[in-house]
Amino acid sequence: MRLSGRLSTGLVIGIIGSFGLWELFQGGWIHMKALLAQRLLRQAWEETIERRTTVKPWPWADTVPIARLIVPRLRIDEIVLSGANGRTLAFGPAYYEGSARPGMIGVSVITGHRDTHFGFLRRLEPDDRINVQTAQDALVGYRVLGSSVSDGRLPFHVSEEDGHTLLPVTCYPFDALVPGGPLRYVVMAEMSDG
Repeated sequence: MRLSGRLSTGLVIGIIGSFGLWELFQGGWIHMKALLAQRLLRQAWEETIERRTTVKPWPWADTVPIARLIVPRLRIDEIVLSGANGRTLAFGPAYYEGSARPGMIGVSVITGHRDTHFGFLRRLEPDDRINVQTAQDALVGYRVLGSSVSDGRLPFHVSEEDGHTLLPVTCYPFDALVPGGPLRYVVMAEMSDG
């Protein structure tokens, strides 16, 4: 009887341990996939600039790189994808289709996950520089004005009258254990001279 009790305790510990390892693998896989995707996206981006036409990062991709976002002070260098949906955001930050294209006149909205590509948004400070390289190989500079938290359940309106504005957006709070949530962390940056 005592032996079977030890076996069942060992079995339970083994199952719990296996489950824990599986969960660690799943969490690590998300980050590994994001890093690998950025490498493939960077190659596709370089080809996009060279060929002057969009290049898919892998044959079955339903997105293409459309810009490169660089924050010199924080050493951030991310490839921005077309189409802000769940599949795209798993691989990198994405352009919100209802806004102006990055680097163009109007308000450009780029979204990203707070636990991968856009975790750095919390470290941005007023006057930080954000550079956006466009598919035409132009480099457009923006200056961070500040940040705010908004309710993502409210309608999001983008007005062309706001000039040259970049809005990097992610979920909030940054350290939340539950994915998603209604709050959004919004950084506002305006195009800067030079």
